[in-house]
Amino acid sequence: MLLNILLYVIYLMKINKKANYYQVAQGVWGMKTVFVNIYMIANRKGVANGWVLVDTGLKGSASKIVGMAEALFGEGTKPEAIILTHGHFDHIGSLKELLDYWEDVPVYAHPLELPYLTGKSSYPPADPTVGGGLMAWMAWAYPVKPIDVTDRIQPLDTSGDIPELPEWKTVHTPGHTPGHISLFFKLNATLIAGDAFTTTKTESAIYALTFAQKLSGPPKYLTTDWAMAAESVRKLYALEPRTVSTGHGYAMRGKELAKEFKELVDHFEDTAIPSSGRYVQIPAVADENGIEYVPPISTSVKVNLGLMALFSVAAGFFIAREVQKRYW
Repeated sequence: MLLNILLYVIYLMKINKKANYYQVAQGVWGMKTVFVNIYMIANRKGVANGWVLVDTGLKGSASKIVGMAEALFGEGTKPEAIILTHGHFDHIGSLKELLDYWEDVPVYAHPLELPYLTGKSSYPPADPTVGGGLMAWMAWAYPVKPIDVTDRIQPLDTSGDIPELPEWKTVHTPGHTPGHISLFFKLNATLIAGDAFTTTKTESAIYALTFAQKLSGPPKYLTTDWAMAAESVRKLYALEPRTVSTGHGYAMRGKELAKEFKELVDHFEDTAIPSSGRYVQIPAVADENGIEYVPPISTSVKVNLGLMALFSVAAGFFIAREVQKRYW
């Protein structure tokens, strides 16, 4: 089972070399990079010029992103800005490579997200004990160290205004990370929610890789303040979006969205929050300088995490050998 999933990842990486993007709404396009989305938003004619990139996907996705941009907007195009919903590894993986390619393009993030993008603070450790599937179980290996793009990063205006995207507003949606933001276009009620919630089960490798649809809470293994996460989901629900795109999963619309979103809001504490985990009872605490406090883990959990790591290394060796045999 584990081998088949990992082989499927390799298959996805091979077939995803081309920019296979999809339209989310008028002037909004998305692209899946293995298990995470990036988005491009074009300003309407007569309102402002150009387009904006939202998130940069996994490391190694830069050429696909450039290819998508040139297919949509023409050869040599570059965004007016890059907006980050947050700074987790799967959303900023190709940022530095894109900044080398697109000179003078500013990057925006919420002020509370800047410590993780300027080398000042790591994120709290991921929590592989939350359950739900292989993606959660492997979370011990997910990188949480900061990157440093101090020379290009700028704080978003906390009013929600975006100079390069004047018809859209940012919405501060903390919980998954302290400075997580979502983007909303009121004219046609389009929401890009980042990882405030998702349209697939991110803890399951099968769901995460295939984008099988199920409106769900934020990724459990990297969410560090569940009370704030619940408040953020309810804040986004109050906007009454008609089209929703998230960091993981395909877009949802209309009656299906309305039904599943209401169910999520009504039962968030029962369905989105894990029954146990490092941050379930006590959240991590952060300020404008980064993480101040991370709740400790028990000795028994440390032992279990060590066993998980050892088994993962052994499984990884076997999988790597099989992948080499089949694909190289």
